[in-house]
Amino acid sequence: MANTRNASRISSSPWRWLAPAPDSITVRHHPEDVPGGEWLINFIWLLWYFLDATFNPLAREYWPVTLAGFVATGVLTFLAFNRPVRWVRLFGVALVAVGVAAMPYNHSGGVTSLVYAGVVLVHYGTMRQRIALAMVVWLVFVVDALWLLQWPLVLVVSLALMMFGVVGGALMRDIAERRQVQLRLSHDEIRRLAATAERERIGRDLHDLLGHTLSLIALKSELANKLFDRDAAAAKREMLDVERVARDALAQVRRAVTGIRAAGVAAEVASAKLLLESDGVHLDYTLADAGMPVEMETALAMCVREAVTNIQRHARASAARIALEATAGKVILRVEDNGRGGAIVPGNGLAGMRERLAAIGAQLQIDSQQGRGTVVKVTAPLPQAQTLSFSHPEKVAQSAG
Repeated sequence: MANTRNASRISSSPWRWLAPAPDSITVRHHPEDVPGGEWLINFIWLLWYFLDATFNPLAREYWPVTLAGFVATGVLTFLAFNRPVRWVRLFGVALVAVGVAAMPYNHSGGVTSLVYAGVVLVHYGTMRQRIALAMVVWLVFVVDALWLLQWPLVLVVSLALMMFGVVGGALMRDIAERRQVQLRLSHDEIRRLAATAERERIGRDLHDLLGHTLSLIALKSELANKLFDRDAAAAKREMLDVERVARDALAQVRRAVTGIRAAGVAAEVASAKLLLESDGVHLDYTLADAGMPVEMETALAMCVREAVTNIQRHARASAARIALEATAGKVILRVEDNGRGGAIVPGNGLAGMRERLAAIGAQLQIDSQQGRGTVVKVTAPLPQAQTLSFSHPEKVAQSAG
């Protein structure tokens, strides 16, 4: 949705040619939105083009080559990341040409263009193709610097290692971002399949619930219609039965709809496991099989969702734990992580959590210590004391699915 809004807004402006193509590298790595500040950080490295000016006397040819190479490198890099991905190799080769042409006059500028060429080319093709293209750029630099320009060996080795590190880092980041996109797509697909299965289950339940009842109502109505002229009392009894069956069916439908609308704690924990582990956070949990009222379970499930969302977005944690237990007629829910902790800034999510818990008479406690993680504890009273048996995580996951 964000990409559609951005595309429609930019397409009507004179700067529409700056908008990333739908199959560009930028959109592929940032499907929800197009980054802005990241581009500024990336282009700051272009200032290396002027490094030589701070150490060496400037030749007459320095400034035209520097300005031309600086502009060409920035434009080609921008186009490589924002035009269709099939053009990436063309822009990468152009950047190599700019770097080779600039190196005799501006050493730091030529190396900068070659570094940008390597960063661009590691986003093209299969893994073998990307590594091969990066090695070609690296060899072009080494051969040009040692053989044609005859730079000192120490300088060539140090710059070659620098290029190897920067381009290798870009390759590793590209791999990580691709995996993140795949995990996100897998998570969305699992949610879609779960929603489809839930709709099918609801359809079956409603069919089983209403099929027999409506058939019974139809038969009794037909019988009452036949008895109306011969035996009015019997017809009235049949219609009373129809009324009773209809009211009973209405109550069953209301209970079923209430259950459908309710959010289950087990289902939210299963969704939380997918969300956190797709982001590299290990989740461990222990849930109790409690006969909680629908309103209480929904409120606790929403608390789990809000707490897990905060862990994924802000905590920078590597592990988290969810526990549901009961003692002395009350349910205790704990969501904790080993993240950075620190001061909690109240927001809409936390305010909504407090309101939902206040409606069921529950209490919320948040303990967040700098560098030691955050613990969210909810204590909710049960209508009556109940004995809870703890469920094994795998069994809970199966029931949630």
